[in-house]
Amino acid sequence: MNWESLYSTRRSGDKPRQEANPDTARNSFIRDYDRIIFSSAFRRLQNKTQVFPLPGAVFVHNRLTHSLEVASVGRSLGKSVGDALAGKRFRNEEPHASFYRHELHSVIASACLAHDIGNPPFGHSGEDAIRSFFLELPPQQRRQLEDQLSPNQLADFDRFEGNANAFRTLTHHFNESEPGGYKLTYATLASIVKYPCISAEGFNKKTGRISLKKSGFFDTERECFRQLSETLNIPGLPGFQDAWARHPFVFLVEAADDVCYRIIDLEDTHRLGILSLQGFKDLFLPFFEQEQTPYNSLDYLQQKLHTIKDENQQVQFIRAKWIGLMVHKLSQVFQEREAELLAGSLEHSLTDCLTEDIQQLLRRVGDYSTEHVYRNKAVLEIEVAGFHIMGGLLRAFTDAVMQPKLQRSQKLLDLMPRQFPVQSGSLYLDLQSVVDFIAGMTDLYALDLYRKITGISIPELR
Repeated sequence: MNWESLYSTRRSGDKPRQEANPDTARNSFIRDYDRIIFSSAFRRLQNKTQVFPLPGAVFVHNRLTHSLEVASVGRSLGKSVGDALAGKRFRNEEPHASFYRHELHSVIASACLAHDIGNPPFGHSGEDAIRSFFLELPPQQRRQLEDQLSPNQLADFDRFEGNANAFRTLTHHFNESEPGGYKLTYATLASIVKYPCISAEGFNKKTGRISLKKSGFFDTERECFRQLSETLNIPGLPGFQDAWARHPFVFLVEAADDVCYRIIDLEDTHRLGILSLQGFKDLFLPFFEQEQTPYNSLDYLQQKLHTIKDENQQVQFIRAKWIGLMVHKLSQVFQEREAELLAGSLEHSLTDCLTEDIQQLLRRVGDYSTEHVYRNKAVLEIEVAGFHIMGGLLRAFTDAVMQPKLQRSQKLLDLMPRQFPVQSGSLYLDLQSVVDFIAGMTDLYALDLYRKITGISIPELR
């Protein structure tokens, strides 16, 4: 790979040799950001669980606020890396220098904004619920799927992945006639795909290839990603039919997400009274012990903290300083690993490439989060509830698709919005529409619909 070919203004659904939009107020990559932030799929993230249940008396992060913060961090990473690349690689090549100096940060911010847009309700529990539902279908229905779906199509459901669903959400036209979905640039779309492979070839950790850890697109979007990879000259992985190397920009999006969830989840934990201020300090101040620059030294931070009276403000100050520190370090790592990034041979995230002393501190943060955040009673309760709600909705609508002659089947299918077409003649496409419909729901909408179709609550006439 090379930096010159790794970006393009071509958009999903574009015709060959289609001219770029001549809008001078917003370049192609800023328009990506605008299309995402004004979309209904992005707005629905406001009512999708990040970690702690929503809503509550204490405001905690949801998928939307998390995505906005990841976009902010991603913009900083993109700016830092872009400036370095422009100065180092393109002094005499103005078009490329201009992209990396002035536009890369918009690409990374846009990709960060959309990185969770395909996640179903109830956090990662929603993904698990979809996978478990299809793997545990009654034998007769399971055989029906195995008979009518290809191995990769079946794997799309058995190994349902929010990352792949994000790519589908952004590129699929659903029930509209014009192809391309949101019509984002290939540069932004490539930056979102953490695991550029089909479901049947993904989830293969034994290879050690980071591209194959999960999957990045469904069977229906295979050709879209193939066109993207050809345009950006992303190489395929040897020995695989539909698997590619990671685009280097993906590492920046992933790093921004890593930075945010590591500290933001614990900021929420402090606000909920689970983690004390001292406990928060004990986890994050050690990152500054070896820093020599005046405004990042531990002495400076402690002096500044003594002047801040409010505990929440102290936490916010530490969070801001820690994010700034991590952006600096991760930008350096990206530049140090440039050759591996371009060769498609870097098999670790940027955070896993940090120095061992930093990684030890990150493991401490991760261990605390696992024990006291992700196993918190309220978190487990919402995950269990989400599992039942998602399973109940999938059972109702999947039965309606697979047994359309039952009296209640058509009534259920009539509840699905027109953008999710069913009775197409393809069981795979019909089941995809069911999963599209349910995965796109907010937590509250899923709960409300589940209650109504199961008779727990009766809808009022309007």
